[in-house]
Amino acid sequence: MSEIQACILESARIKFKEIVEQRGLSDVAVSVVVRPLTAEEAIGKPGRRDFPIIEGKERVIEAEVLGAKGHAFTDSPADFTGRLADILNLPLKMSRDRAIYVAALNAVLGHLGLAEKTVHCKDEEPEKCGPEIASYVLNKFGKIKVGLVGLNPAIAEALIETFGQSNVKITDLNKQNIGSEKHGVQIWDGKEMFQDLVKQSDVVIITGTTLVNGTFDSIMDCIRNYGKDYLIYGVTPAGVCKLMGLNRICPYGRNC
Repeated sequence: MSEIQACILESARIKFKEIVEQRGLSDVAVSVVVRPLTAEEAIGKPGRRDFPIIEGKERVIEAEVLGAKGHAFTDSPADFTGRLADILNLPLKMSRDRAIYVAALNAVLGHLGLAEKTVHCKDEEPEKCGPEIASYVLNKFGKIKVGLVGLNPAIAEALIETFGQSNVKITDLNKQNIGSEKHGVQIWDGKEMFQDLVKQSDVVIITGTTLVNGTFDSIMDCIRNYGKDYLIYGVTPAGVCKLMGLNRICPYGRNC
């Protein structure tokens, strides 16, 4: 399953290698340092305390390449030090390696000016992100049915307030969230119910973490099969979305 799910990342890797060769970076010894950030380093001190990173369910790792930084969310954080060539040759079969690759990709494309908002927002911005995304979806698509893949509490709350409980479906992979309710909406099992979410939604909003945890390709295949609109949110998908022409939204992400 992991080999199949790495498909989008493999496609992005081909484009990434072309960019590296065109920029003459192939033979350059590039220092890449990846480290997990603490919750405060990653998102500062937002008012609400129910973000997954604060609760310890996910971490943000930070890659630094040529002075530029790139972030990626993962539940399998790891340190890494090596060259750009090492990053380009990672097998991408494990969440750990996918997170390192995605963070480094974000950092490199940020350095080259080819991707924007590769670093996570902080303090009050994560909480403000939800209403911004809900407002964008409302203005672009109207009063529709929305699916949220990956429970972000601020985004979930804003979507429910904007579109109503009956018009919002949410899936998550965290067993502690599955079966619980957020503002009257039950959280579905992301492994078992993502197809139902897609079928019952007009627009699907996807966490960029799906690129790291290996679920992205299945979700996108389902979205395309049913002809639904989508948005991928956050800093994690910055580089991949740019290379692959995917729809991304990240209101407060920062440039490195």
